[in-house]
Amino acid sequence: MPKGVETIQPPRILLLSASVGVGHLRAAEAVELALRETAPDAFIRNLDVMELTNRAFGRLYARGYLGLMNRAPYVHGYFYDLFDRPVRAPVTRSDRVRMALQWVNLRRFVQILKAELWDLIINTHFLPAEIVASLRRQGKIDTPQVTVTTDFDTHRMWVHPPCEHYFTATEEGSRYLQYWGVPVADVSVTGVPIHPVFRRPKDKAACAAKHGLATDRPIVLQMAGGFGVVGPIEKLYAALLQTERPIELVVAAGRNGAIQARLERIPTPPRHRARVLPFTTEIDEYMAAADLVVSKPGGLTVAETLARGAVLVMVQPVPGQESRNCDYLLENGAAVKVSALPLLAYKVDSLLADPARLAGLRANAVRLARPNAAFDVAVKALQFVRKKK
Repeated sequence: MPKGVETIQPPRILLLSASVGVGHLRAAEAVELALRETAPDAFIRNLDVMELTNRAFGRLYARGYLGLMNRAPYVHGYFYDLFDRPVRAPVTRSDRVRMALQWVNLRRFVQILKAELWDLIINTHFLPAEIVASLRRQGKIDTPQVTVTTDFDTHRMWVHPPCEHYFTATEEGSRYLQYWGVPVADVSVTGVPIHPVFRRPKDKAACAAKHGLATDRPIVLQMAGGFGVVGPIEKLYAALLQTERPIELVVAAGRNGAIQARLERIPTPPRHRARVLPFTTEIDEYMAAADLVVSKPGGLTVAETLARGAVLVMVQPVPGQESRNCDYLLENGAAVKVSALPLLAYKVDSLLADPARLAGLRANAVRLARPNAAFDVAVKALQFVRKKK
């Protein structure tokens, strides 16, 4: 190498998430895949901070969150709104207590941050974003970070300065970040990052044929979440089987084998066809084949459904991020809400009997879709790294 010529080192990027539900992990995976495709030479590490914590703390953190969502949804909603209010000081007493607990139980994670040099940290959960910001304020690291929100609403808990950039799902989210003091130049509206497979159009009939789905009746896809723990799945399944119109009901049961077994024991009325899927990597093809997707309105599921132009039926949104995702979709005419399970079959029958309404909902879903979100985040992040170098 000639004297005086510097080599440009491949970018070193650390992705951080938390396995509190599955959406944050899927968003991190989507950004990782987009980065690897966009910058094949980059060194990328993707960490789940829950795997680096004290086991008891990790279980309490994740199970406590899921327990509130499933067993005390209105308590979850109360605290969600409580922590989304203005505070008198940048760091409140409750923030200090929470940070102290996190510091004690996330020592391995902090050690990794301090031991290795990174060009950029990308967060898809607010927990690592808060830890990184705290370390930077104390002068213990100086690694720049960006944060990617994973719902269609942006909560105050995502805002942890110093943070060089925020990626949000909607223009509303951008305005809300500005309300919390984030400069407009530091916000990009990209959508929620989803797997690159959703960038590629899929033919409805071809996907149905590939997976042996019916061609003589509507296909209804019920999502049960990646861990199979989102609410009364069996009751939802039974309610869908009460539809008068013959359907093929396909349930994505996730990784929970026990739920799969219980669903398979529920008798299927003769007019319907039913299938319970274990965890699958081809859920995008089932979405492409579906006439309706029935699910909780979690951020990643919503983004994926929009990307496939499917009609989403949102069932009993949990107060908090789900209810705010629900509000956004209803305001934009891109989904239908069912507040009570006894009304589910009626609403599904009504939708399937109204092709014009279905077409309008699909058109609005396509309008809101951002299937390239992961790549938009990746490109912007790489631009930031190259500018820094």
